[in-house]
Amino acid sequence: MIAKKNKQRDIIHRWEGNPIITLDDLSFRCADICNAAAVKFDNIYLLLITIEDLRGIKSLYLARSLDGYRFSVDEKPFITPSTAGPFEKYEKRGIADSKITQIDDIFYITYIAGSEYGFRLALAETKDFKKVKKRGFISEPDSKGGVLFPEKINGKFAKLEMPHDGGRIWISYSDDLVYWGGYSEIMSPRGGFWDFHKVGPAVPPIRVADGRWLLIYYGVKNTSAGSLSRIGVVFLDSEDPSIVVARTNVPIISPREIYERVGDVPNTVCVCGAIFEEDKIMLYYGVARSCICLGMTTLDELVEHCIASEKEF
Repeated sequence: MIAKKNKQRDIIHRWEGNPIITLDDLSFRCADICNAAAVKFDNIYLLLITIEDLRGIKSLYLARSLDGYRFSVDEKPFITPSTAGPFEKYEKRGIADSKITQIDDIFYITYIAGSEYGFRLALAETKDFKKVKKRGFISEPDSKGGVLFPEKINGKFAKLEMPHDGGRIWISYSDDLVYWGGYSEIMSPRGGFWDFHKVGPAVPPIRVADGRWLLIYYGVKNTSAGSLSRIGVVFLDSEDPSIVVARTNVPIISPREIYERVGDVPNTVCVCGAIFEEDKIMLYYGVARSCICLGMTTLDELVEHCIASEKEF
């Protein structure tokens, strides 16, 4: 089911049926669809997709699948911008780019809230993907993306985020998911590489067999024709995830197909969700042409690619 023609070009092998969800697959009219958090719950593959309505307001919608390839999207949003209370002021322009982290029996959902005041990273939680509760904002102003670690680090919750203007990845810690501190920068853009101008966390980190943390991240390079967004991998230290152990010097997937290169945001591969299964990693990503796509690989391939690219440079 993997498109063989892409096998030599990228470590992430595109599904031959891409894209998996387009505007035409929805039962309602909307302006745009992009980016999908992903999780497997009760043997159902779930995506939490950013969809922009005809007013230009973004909300988060659930999509469901039995096999991880063919999805149906709910007609009603799962999380909408608040119209009252403390969230209203900062969500007036919509909510987007969710990421899901399971800690014990709770699924924590981080998402970006947009308003005239800029962007903020917000946190919600659910146990059953039927009811959801918004917890609060967990970033300073103008944070443009963030994820939680799936377990505590030295007894504390840990978070990776990207300040909107900085384009770097920072780590911070919390005792209660409300107050955060201990901020330190762990990754910066690299001159001369594919992630020249901006980097950000794509999906929640996963702990691999040797104890290290695997983080899939996105990098942006600005060109004369516009920005070019691609995906890479970094390994973080098992005890202190602020330490980068290894980092891909070439991306694991780049915009190549027409749906990745031509659209509202050209030359874009943007990952927000991954499902790690025993024999494969299923990576769900948004692209230029208002749709969701699927790529697959194995953990061994990512490890080998990261080590090999380090040796090449």
